[in-house]
Amino acid sequence: MHVALYHHPIAQRHRGPAGHPERPERIGAVVAGIRGAAAVTEVVPEAAALAALTRVHDPEYVRRIEAFCSAGGGALDPDTYAVPETWEAALRAAGAGLDAAELLRGGFDGCAFSAMRPPGHHAERDRAMGFCIFDNAAVAAAALADGAERVAVVDWDVHHGNGTQQAFYDDPRVLYVSLHQYPWYPGTGRLEETGAGAGAGTTVNLPLPAGTDGRGYRVAFRDVVLPILRGFAPDWILVSAGYDAHRDDPLAEMRLVADDYRVMAGGLAEIVPTNRLVFFLEGGYHLAALEASARATIEGVGRGLDPAELDATTSEEVAAVVAAAAERLSRWWDLDQAAADDGR
Repeated sequence: MHVALYHHPIAQRHRGPAGHPERPERIGAVVAGIRGAAAVTEVVPEAAALAALTRVHDPEYVRRIEAFCSAGGGALDPDTYAVPETWEAALRAAGAGLDAAELLRGGFDGCAFSAMRPPGHHAERDRAMGFCIFDNAAVAAAALADGAERVAVVDWDVHHGNGTQQAFYDDPRVLYVSLHQYPWYPGTGRLEETGAGAGAGTTVNLPLPAGTDGRGYRVAFRDVVLPILRGFAPDWILVSAGYDAHRDDPLAEMRLVADDYRVMAGGLAEIVPTNRLVFFLEGGYHLAALEASARATIEGVGRGLDPAELDATTSEEVAAVVAAAAERLSRWWDLDQAAADDGR
């Protein structure tokens, strides 16, 4: 297994108040995990250009962030902060996915992982929130879609990616799939949120109850996520790889272990070639869990998925959510046929 690992020292100079969970040490944990799982090509991400950012974000918002950082930074909202170095860090975090797509398209034999911060999936068109400045995965997805490629964004962060959903809610070129704790921050990601207009059916939300463990995620992947991905047939899968659904994470109440990320990543590697998979660090605030989960993710890409690993049963509450999602989404996706095509 080979990984193009995108990181830069500026990502560790983006700092918040003492004790803030989204801290620079997260990068070291993730990098250590990936280095322990695969042969690594280390790549320095370039800064995203304004034209790339404004596919997703309002130009005036981008200018405000630059001016705010230049003036010394501070609190953008009660959770989200900036310092002068944040401007460069955010540009390079947004640029990493663009660079990775070029590298992988050029024949790189492996996947890519952006170990950059600030994270991105909460950033809306004109608003920073949830520790996020620019939506890094959405910037890359929009560029690929504008190049006539089909893109799926799979978000397994424990928090719903409201920014990514907003960016593509009416856009049929991009499939957005989120598994998240609900109700929980930021309050979006209900079953009923399935897209609008031409994008109806291309937003897939699995709002799972607190306490869901790996069995629940495996059932959701088996019955909803993987069948819809097969039906959509993406050219690329971009993963908002948050690790805060881990049972040791301090900011949520889910019960995943590192091996569950291996299974999910292995499932995604069955949908697209390895060199069409790009991972973006989102949440995850327990350093040991971050390292182990990042390592397991890359191991999953290398090993693929044993279908028997999806033969799970889960609680009645989780099963009801998955069944309700499948029923609602069957308006647009033939989930039974997709399962039959998979040999089940």
